[in-house]
Amino acid sequence: MQVDPVGLAADLAGLADHAWTAHFVPQHYEGDWSVLPLRAPAGALHPILQIAPNPLCRDWVDTVLLGLCPSIARVLDGFACPLEAVRLMRLAPGSIIREHRDIDLAAEAGTARLHIPITTNPGVAFRLNGTRVAMAPGTVWYLRLADPHSVANTGSTDRIHLVIDAIVDPWLEDLLDRGRTIA
Repeated sequence: MQVDPVGLAADLAGLADHAWTAHFVPQHYEGDWSVLPLRAPAGALHPILQIAPNPLCRDWVDTVLLGLCPSIARVLDGFACPLEAVRLMRLAPGSIIREHRDIDLAAEAGTARLHIPITTNPGVAFRLNGTRVAMAPGTVWYLRLADPHSVANTGSTDRIHLVIDAIVDPWLEDLLDRGRTIA
């Protein structure tokens, strides 16, 4: 699955004046790892509560920021499965995300985290189970993040991904199965 990286980048440029929120788990990173919420728990007003993927939340709503992103909204409309948290996640140059596991992020557990790179550079090293995964802008990736993973941005530009937490239903299960046969 691929999406238009030019449209995503245009949406991102339109958000340049908005304040990013530092990631809510500071022990997982060094440097600047920050987030803009596009879908958040209903009623969440505090920025941290808007970016934290609450596993107990059942009501998710689009944020004002998503309304400023027509290309991203079109991408999200293409998913025929329930979507929970949707965020833009930025890792600034010289920053790292330490190896960790997100134990609830595995398709077989019911939630799949999808990454769509918008901006990246050759100095970004995303590692899953110790293996480097190179992700080009506009490509859609399911990564089993219950496994050990880390990211380092040794480049000179931001690495920004559209990150989607989706409920695994028959539609998404089929998409993931088709992806496995392509890989």
